[in-house]
Amino acid sequence: MTIGRSIGYAPTVRYSTVAMWFHWTIAALVIANLVIGLFHDALPGGSMPAHKAIGLTVLALTLARITWRLGHRPPPLPATTPGWERGAAHATHWLLYILMVAMPVTGWMMVSGSTTRRPLDWFGLFDLPYLPIGSQAGGIGHDAHAILGWLMLALVALHVAAALRHRLILRDGLLARMAPALDR
Repeated sequence: MTIGRSIGYAPTVRYSTVAMWFHWTIAALVIANLVIGLFHDALPGGSMPAHKAIGLTVLALTLARITWRLGHRPPPLPATTPGWERGAAHATHWLLYILMVAMPVTGWMMVSGSTTRRPLDWFGLFDLPYLPIGSQAGGIGHDAHAILGWLMLALVALHVAAALRHRLILRDGLLARMAPALDR
């Protein structure tokens, strides 16, 4: 963790560079995949192979991020943070972690249990294995993937709204913990 200054307030304790790298890389990939997932019919052909590869990349990075997180505690929230806000922040973060694992796994289930299997590769560089499941589990994966996708969209919107609230309304420097460039 590093210390930075916040907008007219006490110094802000930041996340580590590794934690920030995980956060922003996974965030960009999740947002890209939400866009592809929601608008794949309107996008040029061939968006779904990229969607699958991005999803499996999110899974791998999230597992690495969780492993990192287990050994590296995040910086504490400011002591002035109300209890309800602490609870909401922790619940939202853990739900996002769960979804960053569940979304790719249910997508993988959907592809693996399909009666018409389409190629599953990582950006055309190498093939990925299908899960050893049947069409019934694939159907469950399909339904869960759709529902979890909407939940992911809602949580990402909530997370972004909370970050903007801290930046634009509260002006408390909290966003600088994960975005040091905003500490100006």
